[in-house]
Amino acid sequence: MKRLTVIPVLGLLAAGAAIAQPLVVDLSDHRVAITTGFSGAEVLAFGAIDEPGEVVLVVHGPLRPVTMHRKARIAGIWINTASMTFDQAPSFYAVASSRPLDEIASPSVLARNQIGIENLRLELPRAKASPNVAKAWRDALIRTHQNIDLYGSEVARIGFLGSRLFSTRVRFPANVPTGTYRATTYLFVDGRVESAQTTPLIISKAGLEADIFDFAHQQGALYGAIAILVALMAGWLAHIAFRKA
Repeated sequence: MKRLTVIPVLGLLAAGAAIAQPLVVDLSDHRVAITTGFSGAEVLAFGAIDEPGEVVLVVHGPLRPVTMHRKARIAGIWINTASMTFDQAPSFYAVASSRPLDEIASPSVLARNQIGIENLRLELPRAKASPNVAKAWRDALIRTHQNIDLYGSEVARIGFLGSRLFSTRVRFPANVPTGTYRATTYLFVDGRVESAQTTPLIISKAGLEADIFDFAHQQGALYGAIAILVALMAGWLAHIAFRKA
């Protein structure tokens, strides 16, 4: 396994030396296919640096609106009592680093580059929420995404082979949303961003899963009618089976 990691990185190191780039990065896969029975995937990120420094990888999923609901128990029934919509929130977020983030750069540098879950820009209009209220909703959004493994609760480890070659693995859960992802790798030297590179990653449905998904969205009425017919047939067959039993 280690050998497979070293070979592509050595190729990148040679390419980096040829074009004198301080940071060269690539992914083992640029497309993750979600098929029937998909249980998650791991993508290897690997690369090389041409000077001593620290490396941080940040993976952002597609930005999407997210509506959060607050529930309260009234007369013994749990109902939605408030809601708030974030216009843009990453559908996935993960960070990996060669050292603890607070040892790599100052809080202002980390915040400027949205490195670390606490530095994600999840803003609400001031007209809708005061800073304290906005923080409560923001914390709830992060907590909800962490509970379903879409936001990393910990910073993963980037390992070095020698002082130039590095690698890490990014884990995508079975419920990972589709879309175009951004894997941004930063090279930090003396607390500043010396270089950065963004690599796209596409996560999409494939095979029968994709065909059913496309059909359901393009022919919604027909898909609904077929689903009802299948349910009726299943119920009828079950009734016949129990009668014979």
